Amino acid sequence: MGKSDTATPRERYRAQVRAEIKEHAWQQIATAGASALSLNAIAKQMGVSGPALYRYFAGRDELITELIRDAYRSLADTLGATAAEGADLSGLAHVLRGWALADPHRYFLLYGTPVPGYHAPDDTTAISSEIMATLLTACAALVPEAPEAREVQEVQEVQEATEAPFAAHLEKHRAWAGDHPAPPAALHLAMSFWTRMHGVLSLELAGHLTGMRFDPDRLFAAELDALLP
Repeated sequence: MGKSDTATPRERYRAQVRAEIKEHAWQQIATAGASALSLNAIAKQMGVSGPALYRYFAGRDELITELIRDAYRSLADTLGATAAEGADLSGLAHVLRGWALADPHRYFLLYGTPVPGYHAPDDTTAISSEIMATLLTACAALVPEAPEAREVQEVQEVQEATEAPFAAHLEKHRAWAGDHPAPPAALHLAMSFWTRMHGVLSLELAGHLTGMRFDPDRLFAAELDALLP
C-alpha cells in the first residue's frame, strides 16, 4: 500500500495544494525566471491571501528548494532507469539531452545561473550525487579494469610518469565523486562528459546556436563521439 493510500484527507488536501503551488511556480519561472518567483503572486493567481500560502511553504527559498529537489529526483530517476535497462554512456547522454529539451526551465533551475540570494541546503546534493554515480559507473565500464593488487605499484609508477596532469589531479581531488570506486581515467571521462555535454546543452537551450544555422543534434553527437574512448 502506497503512502497516498494511507494519507488522511487533510494530508491529501495539503499535498494537492502544494502541487498546485509548484505548478504555478513553474509557470512563473517559465515567464520571468526563478529570480522573479513570488509566493504573493502565486497566491493572487490561486485566489487566496499571501499568508495562506505560507502554511504550505515558509517562503520563496523553501519553494525553490522543493522545485530543485523535484528536478534532481526526476533526472536521477530517468538516468537510473535508463542505466538499469543496460544503456551505456552514449545512451545516457541522449537521455540527458531529451530530459533537458523536454523542459528547459527545469534544466536551467539546476544548471543555469544561480538564483540571486538563494542558497540551496546541503541535502539537495544527495540526489545530485546519485546522478553522478550513475555516470561514473557508465564511465568506469569504458576504461580498463583495475590491475591486480601485485601490479598496483608498478602501474602507479607508470601512471605517475604518463598520466594526464588533470587526471592525476582528479585522483587527489575526488570528493565530488563521493565513495564511488571509479579509477582516475573514469573520473576524468565523467568530468569531461559532464562539462562538455552541459556546455552544448546550455548553449542550445539558451538559443545561442539558433543563429548559427546548423543542426545542434549533430553538434551534440560529434562532441559525444569525441569523448568516447
